[in-house]
Amino acid sequence: MTLDDIARHGFDPDAPRRVGVAVSGGSDSMAVLVLLAAHFEVAAVTVDHGLRPEAAEEAAFVGRFCADRGTAHTVLRWDGASAEGNLMDAARRARLWLIGAWARENGIAHVALGHTANDQAETFLMRLAREAGLEGLSGMRPRFEAEGVTWHRPFLGQTRESLRDHLRAEGITWIDDPSNANDRFDRVKARQALGALAPLGVDAQAIAGVTANLSAANAALHRLLMAEVARHVSEASGDLLIDAKGFAAMDPELQRRLIVAALRWVSGAEYAPRAAKVQGLLSEVAQPGDRTLHGCRITSSKDAIRITREAQAVADLRVAVEAGAALWDRWELTGPAADVAEVAALGEAGLRQCPDWRDTGLPRASLAASPAIWRGETLVAAPIAGFGAGWRARISRDAFATWLIRR
Repeated sequence: MTLDDIARHGFDPDAPRRVGVAVSGGSDSMAVLVLLAAHFEVAAVTVDHGLRPEAAEEAAFVGRFCADRGTAHTVLRWDGASAEGNLMDAARRARLWLIGAWARENGIAHVALGHTANDQAETFLMRLAREAGLEGLSGMRPRFEAEGVTWHRPFLGQTRESLRDHLRAEGITWIDDPSNANDRFDRVKARQALGALAPLGVDAQAIAGVTANLSAANAALHRLLMAEVARHVSEASGDLLIDAKGFAAMDPELQRRLIVAALRWVSGAEYAPRAAKVQGLLSEVAQPGDRTLHGCRITSSKDAIRITREAQAVADLRVAVEAGAALWDRWELTGPAADVAEVAALGEAGLRQCPDWRDTGLPRASLAASPAIWRGETLVAAPIAGFGAGWRARISRDAFATWLIRR
């Protein structure tokens, strides 16, 4: 299949009319822009992280290229200098968040990324160094959903050199990011390691074949997990309930996957907790009692394992109500317009003002972590605790089973 064939059919079976393309000015993203523009109405977007003095000119380079071709182009800016922790990871998250918001505002449901087989191979080696399991070693997904957008990597199976050959044939130049030669970054080290492994036949294409095989095995396990979820997992006002007997009968790997997915869904965390902590939880979860992990409270009984938001994790989270609506933690709240009102956790103080909370059938711990409308120290409403006062609250993300399918 040629690059043009991939560009034409890479979004099948639900090919959109309009596609957003994240373009840095490098060869991979420039090639994706050019190839997709031949078959779709494209809109380009560039994120300037402000981390290098050349970044503004690189964004301008993309802008000039797009202007010459009549392609819409937007530059988004992020203050990377203020990021803490892993800079590369923070930059990746910022790109998803910024581009996702841009796409939603412009009615764009699909965004293409310029990752290639080389990126896939580098990711594989980095995850191998971290002793990743099957999920991690399955590599980057060709398609995923995040920030309300469907993201595509249409050329994930093609090498960087093949995309550059296409640009050269079209007489199109690109920009080489100097950070791609900075070996303080793990990805650059992985790129160098690939060069050393090439004489053994371990190159980007070979690793792409390995990740494809592992991805097929991972997908099979995921289907088994979905079947277990359908049989043994239910939702209750934002909590997840796992049938204890059904969980005990599951294969240990399916138990691990279910617990990790449940913790991520309830907490809203992008990443799973550390493997050692998950194993520690799994070694204890069959015993009755309460435990906390990843911003969640896990309560085990002889009948069920209940996973809910940990009240302490949201104790300091406060969001102002605007025009009778607010998004708080994982909840969307709507109700009467209220002056100087905010959403915060119900907590113990709020529970004392909800005498009928037991009628909800929900545990005290679950309700303490639920959203409430406050005006100063006065409780205005607590919809999950049975004190609606015209307010409604619903989980802002997909149902757990749907989320599992799409992630």
